[in-house]
Amino acid sequence: MSKAFTRESDQDDDDDIALPSLPQGARNYMTPTGYARLRAEWFALMDDERPKIVDIVHWAASNGDRSENGDYLYGKKRLREIDRRIRFLTRRLELAEIVEPSIHHGRDQIFFGATVTYVEEDGTERCVTIKGIDEADSALGEVSWVSPIARTLLKARVDDVLKLVTPTGVITIEVLDVQYPAPSPA
Repeated sequence: MSKAFTRESDQDDDDDIALPSLPQGARNYMTPTGYARLRAEWFALMDDERPKIVDIVHWAASNGDRSENGDYLYGKKRLREIDRRIRFLTRRLELAEIVEPSIHHGRDQIFFGATVTYVEEDGTERCVTIKGIDEADSALGEVSWVSPIARTLLKARVDDVLKLVTPTGVITIEVLDVQYPAPSPA
């Protein structure tokens, strides 16, 4: 059967394609900044982008033949993408548990939100910040709290020597420094 005679459906799109998943039964820990960023994205999609695309689709549909109308076809596709992202963000925000990292300011033990400097056995020094699954950005040195390095570091202290399991084998790392953001003045 020709593709021209098949019906596109919103159910054909998988809601979780290439999106980070939460471990079974885990909480969705987030920093207040990460929560605010996801919430702002949700509002931008709902209040700005989605209404614009709906208007375009409505206008394109009123032009007649929809089968060859690029504005209509692209608009419907973009609308499905936006709706998928809105559903994802809604679920993640509902499950979010906001953790304020600054409550640990001045401590030397590693918890969620810590910025940790460690050295590998070959002398390579690295610095990572432990963040939520939806807010971690590896380009900025942020790792998810469920990543192997974060799970190895959590609850360790300065000067602890730890074993990190990597795809190439087990390496030894030593925690050099732990920092938390300073509490904001109230």
